[in-house]
Amino acid sequence: MPLKFKSCLFFIFSFLALSGQSKKYKIHTVAFYNFENLYDTVDDAFTNDNEWTPNGAQHWTTEKYQQKLKNLAKAISEIGTPENSNAPTLIGAAEIENRNVLEDLIKEPKLQSLDLGIIHFDSPDKRGIDVALLYQKKYFRPTSYSNIPLIIYKKEISKKEEETEVLDDEIEVKKENKNRVFTRDQLLVSGFLENEEIHIIVNHWPSRSGGEKATSLFREAAGKLNRKIIDSLQQINPQAKVLTMGDFNDGPFNKSIKAWLGAKGIKTEVSEFDVFNPFEELANKGLGTIAYRDSWNIFDQIIMTASFVKTDFSTFNFWKAGIFNRPYLIQNSGAYKGYPLRNTLSEAGFSDHLPVYVYLIKEF
Repeated sequence: MPLKFKSCLFFIFSFLALSGQSKKYKIHTVAFYNFENLYDTVDDAFTNDNEWTPNGAQHWTTEKYQQKLKNLAKAISEIGTPENSNAPTLIGAAEIENRNVLEDLIKEPKLQSLDLGIIHFDSPDKRGIDVALLYQKKYFRPTSYSNIPLIIYKKEISKKEEETEVLDDEIEVKKENKNRVFTRDQLLVSGFLENEEIHIIVNHWPSRSGGEKATSLFREAAGKLNRKIIDSLQQINPQAKVLTMGDFNDGPFNKSIKAWLGAKGIKTEVSEFDVFNPFEELANKGLGTIAYRDSWNIFDQIIMTASFVKTDFSTFNFWKAGIFNRPYLIQNSGAYKGYPLRNTLSEAGFSDHLPVYVYLIKEF
C-alpha cells in the first residue's frame, strides 16, 4: 500500500487507500539506543569508572566527552527520518553513568528545542551504568515510574570462562551478598502518549561476560522478570499497551526472548496476551545492530504487546520497525571497517550499537 508523507507540527502524513481515498495519520517514533560508555570525566568514588577520566586508560577528556554528546545528539535527532521528520517522541537509553550526562545531552543544540524530559534511576551495576527514558514533554506525560531490580545469583562458572573477553560490560559478583550478580534494573514507565495510556520498560540485560552459554541463565531470568511485569500490567488491563525495549544481549531467537519473554515474530501468530517482536523479521534478513568477530546480531529490540498489533488505527498502533544505519555511524576504514563507529583512544565515536526504532500511527 503506497505511502505519502506530509511533514508538519503534528506529524501528519497521508496514505492512499485502495479505494483511492486519502487517510491522515499522526505518527510518533519510539527509539532505543545504547550510548556505549556515556561517562563524564569525573571519578566517582562509588563506581568503577576510573578508566573514563583524563588520566585513565581511555584518556577521557572534556573535549572527547563534549564530542560524544554532539555525536549522540545528531544521531538521536535523526532517528526515524525521513518517514517522520520529527525526532523520536520516546527514547530508551542504556550505558549511562548518571543523570548529569543526560542533562548535558539534552542541552545539545540538536536536541534542546525538543524539550526532553528525563526518567532515570541509579542501578547497582558495578560500572555504574544505568538505563533511562527520554521523552518529548509536549507529547508524553509520565504518570508513574519505578526501577525493578533483577535479583539473580552466580552459578558455577569456570575460571577460564571468567577470564573470557567481554562484549560490553562486566558483572560484579559479591560473595558477601550470597553471590548476587549486580546488574541493571528494569525501568518501568507508565504515562500518556497524547491521550492514550502506554507503558514502557527499558532494559539492559546481563552481558555475555564469562561466555554466552554460561551466562544465558542470567538473561533468561531477565526475560522471566520482564514477562512478569507485562503480565502484571495485563492483569490490571488486558488491553494494556506495553513496549519493552533495550539491549537484551541476546538476539530474537535466544531462549530469553523466545521462551521466557514469549516473543513471536509473525503477526498472524500473535494472540491476545502475546508479545510481538518485529525485529525477528529483520534478523531473518541478516540485519544487525552490533557486530562481533565479523558476525552481526540484533541485541537491540523493541517488543510490544498484542494490543499494539492491530489493523484498526483508531488508537496508536504499530506500523513498522527499523534499524537506524546512517553512513556516519559506521567506520569507513581500518580493521573494523563496516562496524559501528565507537570510541577510540584518539577520538570520541558514537556507539558500538546501532539505534532501533518503531513507528506508532493513529488515524484522525
